[in-house]
Amino acid sequence: MPGKRSAGILLFRQTSAGVEVLLGHMGGPFWAKKDDKAWTVVKGEYEPPEEPEAAARREFTEELGLPAPQGEYTGLGEVRQSGGKTVTVWAVAGELDPAAIVPGTFEMEWPPRSGKRQTFPELDRVAWFGLHQAAEKIVGGQRAFLERLAEHLADLDHADRGPGVG
Repeated sequence: MPGKRSAGILLFRQTSAGVEVLLGHMGGPFWAKKDDKAWTVVKGEYEPPEEPEAAARREFTEELGLPAPQGEYTGLGEVRQSGGKTVTVWAVAGELDPAAIVPGTFEMEWPPRSGKRQTFPELDRVAWFGLHQAAEKIVGGQRAFLERLAEHLADLDHADRGPGVG
């Protein structure tokens, strides 16, 4: 039986300080006091026959309460996380005000074995990070997406300069 699959969008922007990416801090009691390695690409699970890119757009809207960004989507491939889930991500340039999000929620029994159900945000906050800082914040299994984005942007920059330059 195939493992779980997630799809997501890595929103990025160019600033005077360099490239920044938008990451979400995972919500719920397990992540509340963690910061490094507790941030993620905005993503969520899907099941066939839903197409991964369509799932990425849907999940962006569900997780942040905002429409998926317009623009050219660049595939960053997939990674298999340590828990066995396969994550597929697309990068797209855009802007988003973190204060504008209206996070989706999930419900779970908390505290454990209490019989009480509580609701928590899927992502309790989002923020822009430079690529170096993002590499420290993002869960380890997703770091490859930051590297692939950096490579893609470097290739674009090299192509823009033309042959024989740089």
